[in-house]
Amino acid sequence: MTAITDIPVRTAAGAETTLAEHAGKVLLIVNTASKCGFTPQYAGLEALWRKYGDRGFAVLAFPCNQFGAQEPGDAAEIASFCSLTYDVTFPVFAKVDVNGADAAPLFRHLKHEAPGVLGSEGIKWNFTKFLVDRSGKVVDRFAPTTKPEAIEGAIEALL
Repeated sequence: MTAITDIPVRTAAGAETTLAEHAGKVLLIVNTASKCGFTPQYAGLEALWRKYGDRGFAVLAFPCNQFGAQEPGDAAEIASFCSLTYDVTFPVFAKVDVNGADAAPLFRHLKHEAPGVLGSEGIKWNFTKFLVDRSGKVVDRFAPTTKPEAIEGAIEALL
């Protein structure tokens, strides 16, 4: 099995990389969108990042336009929106597909390791959250309706 930190991802600038710099951290990986009813969750995600980042925790955002075309912008527009609207300082990666034939390898892995309701692997909407422990094991999947602050206890337990 490939370690989660070895799976290829793209930075917002389009460079291929991995999550190796986040090895040994507790991760909250989220598919995001700028024009979604759940977009205000950026504020909660940023609060978690600021509270726990120095304890080995990271929020990693992957914009996705597959749900209602709610992430239409390019990387610069997304970065500007996140920074100006929610003062986001956690990493925001390149836009990805999370479902279908072109799903990013990271999200294929996450969905397989933490299926949703009734074992469904498909992601249903923006702001689905995956919690990964320090060893790289996907330990939980949270629905878009789950607010970031509701995950705080689970994050603390892994730190």
